Amino acid sequence: MRFAGTSALLLVVAALPALRAQQPSADPPSFRTASTELVVLPVTVTDKRGAFVPDLPRDRFAVYDNGRRQDVALFTSEDTPVTVGLVLDNSGSMRGKLGEVVAAALAFARASNPDDELFTLEFSDDVKDALPGRRLFANDVTELQIALTALVPAGRTALYDALVAGLDRVREGTRARRVLVLISDGGDNASAATLREVLARARASNVTIYTIGVFEPDDPDTNARVLKSIAETTGGERFLPQSAGPLLSDCQRIAREIRSGYTIGYAPPDRDGTFHRVRVQVDAADGRKLNVRTRPGYFAAGVQAHR
Repeated sequence: MRFAGTSALLLVVAALPALRAQQPSADPPSFRTASTELVVLPVTVTDKRGAFVPDLPRDRFAVYDNGRRQDVALFTSEDTPVTVGLVLDNSGSMRGKLGEVVAAALAFARASNPDDELFTLEFSDDVKDALPGRRLFANDVTELQIALTALVPAGRTALYDALVAGLDRVREGTRARRVLVLISDGGDNASAATLREVLARARASNVTIYTIGVFEPDDPDTNARVLKSIAETTGGERFLPQSAGPLLSDCQRIAREIRSGYTIGYAPPDRDGTFHRVRVQVDAADGRKLNVRTRPGYFAAGVQAHR
C-alpha cells in the first residue's frame, strides 16, 4: 500500500473540526446492579450499505445465550465516554507509513467523545507508552499530536506483547466500556506472548478490539488473518484500507461506531464457569435485512463453594 502526501494530510487533519456523533453509543460488556451482575453487550446495527441504524425500539431485539432466548433487563443507546487505547506499530516496516497512521489516529480522537479517556502504546522490539505518566482525554489533540509525531519507526514487531500490554493498561481506566484500536501490518517477530495467549486473554476480557491493517500487498511480514481473528474474537471489526484517505475514514468510522449503537443486558442464565455463545437478532419493522455485530460470547462466573 502506497501512502503519499504525509505533511499535507497532517495539516488537513489538524484543521478538521471536532466531529459530532449523530448517534449514541453502546455501554460496556459488563454491568453490576445491587442484586445481580448482568451480561451487557455493545451491539452495532447496520443496513446493507453499512450505515448505522439508530432509534430501534427495545422490542425489536432478541438475545440468545447458548441458543436460549433471554429476557432483556437493560436496554439503552446513550453516548457515554469510554476508555480507549491506541496501539500503534512503530517497527521498521512502518517507515514511510507512520505519518498517515498519526494523521488517522488524530482523526479518530477528533471524532470521539471528548470525554473519552485515551492512552497510546507504540511497539517495535518492545512496547512503550507514547504518553508516559499521562492520561489524556480525546479532546487533548494537540498533546497527542506532539507525542505521536515524535515516533521514529525502527526494529522488529512485538504485536502480541503490545496487545497483552494494552489489555492490561485499559483495565486501569475509569470508564466502564473499554476499547483498543490496533494499527499494524499484523506480523509479529519479537513477542514473548503467542497469538493463542492473546486470543484467550481477549476472549476473557470485556474489551472490544478494532484492527486496521496497513501494509504493502507484497510485504511478506504481514498477516491480515491475525488482524481479523483478533477483531472477531472481541466483537470488533477489521479494516484493510488501500490508501491514506480510506485509512483516515476507517478511523473516523470506528470512533462513530463506538458512539453509535445499543447496549443490551440480561441476567446470566447459568453460573457454570464455561464460555457461553451469544447471538443478538434484530427484526426491522419495514422488513429490511439488518446486520448485527456484538461480542461472540462471555465466560460465565462459576458457583462459589460455601465454607
